[in-house]
Amino acid sequence: QVQLVESGGGLVQPGGSLRLSCAASGSIVMTYTMAWYRQAPGKQRELVATIHRGGLTNYADSVKDRFTISRDNAKNMVYLQMNSLKPEDTAVYYCNANILTRSGAYDPWGQGTQVTVSS
Repeated sequence: QVQLVESGGGLVQPGGSLRLSCAASGSIVMTYTMAWYRQAPGKQRELVATIHRGGLTNYADSVKDRFTISRDNAKNMVYLQMNSLKPEDTAVYYCNANILTRSGAYDPWGQGTQVTVSS
């Protein structure tokens, strides 16, 4: 069994910053691509950013130059530093990862963390 747990969401004013964290736990052999997605009310879930094990990153156009994804392979964690936040960034943010465990490969999701950008 492998689990992802996000933390760090909250209420922030426009222009502010937040840092999300996601911890993977279980009988993990190796984590591969890790990613952040988000889902706003009434909208489909969308990809925010991905990071490969070696550090290669990719971002949605809407967050480029404002968000930074990073990871700690030793701790099986992924982070999302969000700067210059806008009201349209309001959403539930989910962590996703490709994980190899002793019992096989999994693609779990976290439970989500709410980010609200409002004055």
